[in-house]
Amino acid sequence: MRTRWMLGAAMLALAALPAQAQDKKDVKIGFVTTFTGPQAVVGNDMRDAFELALDHLGRKMGGLDVTMIYEDDTLKPDVGKQKTDKLIQADRVNFLTGYMMSHVLLASYKSAVDSETFIISANAGPSQIAGDLCSPWFFSTSWQGDQVPQAIGEYMNQKGVKSVYLLAPNYAAGKDVIAGVKANFKGKIVGEDYTRWPDQLDFSTELSKARAAKPDAIFAFYPGAVGIQFLTQYSQSGLRGQIPLYTSFIVDALSLPRLKDLSLGVPGAQHWVIDLPNDANKKFVTDFKKKFGRDPSFYAAQAYDAAMLINSAVSAVGGDLTKKDAMREAMRKANYASVRGSYKYGNNHFPIQNFYLQEAVKDGDSFTLKTVGTALKDHQDRYAEKCKMKW
Repeated sequence: MRTRWMLGAAMLALAALPAQAQDKKDVKIGFVTTFTGPQAVVGNDMRDAFELALDHLGRKMGGLDVTMIYEDDTLKPDVGKQKTDKLIQADRVNFLTGYMMSHVLLASYKSAVDSETFIISANAGPSQIAGDLCSPWFFSTSWQGDQVPQAIGEYMNQKGVKSVYLLAPNYAAGKDVIAGVKANFKGKIVGEDYTRWPDQLDFSTELSKARAAKPDAIFAFYPGAVGIQFLTQYSQSGLRGQIPLYTSFIVDALSLPRLKDLSLGVPGAQHWVIDLPNDANKKFVTDFKKKFGRDPSFYAAQAYDAAMLINSAVSAVGGDLTKKDAMREAMRKANYASVRGSYKYGNNHFPIQNFYLQEAVKDGDSFTLKTVGTALKDHQDRYAEKCKMKW
């Protein structure tokens, strides 16, 4: 009889607790990116940075423990969607993040939006999501895909480039990047090639066509290991001393150890460079190097910021994950110490931010990137006006 009374009393006590207290278990975050194949180096860099951010947060957000579930999209849109659906339906995550490639994000996007699950892209920034497909459930901690090449287009104008030959892989991000160059470059486009993705590693035909077109410059976008192949072949072809190369997403902290001297004299642009002087970035860079023994890339910086953005949302509601509207409002304020410095969100939830010119320099026996100027200041993507979201 006494046992029955004690059980009943315990149940009544539990029922008397606020729903918020009963539901407080953990923050579940699903992280989808590429962990196999040539692009795995990028996915691993993103994961390492997210884990470092969690370390800095004491592995808690808003007083709640954090449960991470990492999924490999294998660089395939259908696999990425399957993993996203699993995270939403089976794992019941509170947030989705990662998403290295635009075609994977686009395939997964509707599942997140329809289920009203926050999805924070730590890299991919398709024009469709910045424009007509914008959603209150989506945020970016990187950029819209046109913006970095827009900065390079501006730089080519400053350098007096009158004609350019364009090269990029034939998928969503490649098309956005080329569109970005065209949006700002004022000279003539003398040729344009979209190559197979991700299996094409021989660019001899395209480089021969570029040579024959006799442009003032070549612009190329090839992320990850493919970019290393491209830049190596560009140099081996003899074009290095004949036609200057401008790039997006080829020369970064991940490719520098392999490119070495090949990276020198090849300008690029990004919203984040390792030497940005704000306190959050200094701590991030120092601790990343200490923990992993290498420099972080911009991919890592974006993933680190994704963790901090999510933390700002969960902390703003005291860990009450049912308050989704309040969490959204918190994220819209970008009220956290970003490693890029302060920024604000546009109406489509893409950052309005600076873009810096960068170049590789030799530091003893190693190579690093340094900031050499500001290409675009407080820049908003050109698709924001197509977004009908009001807030």
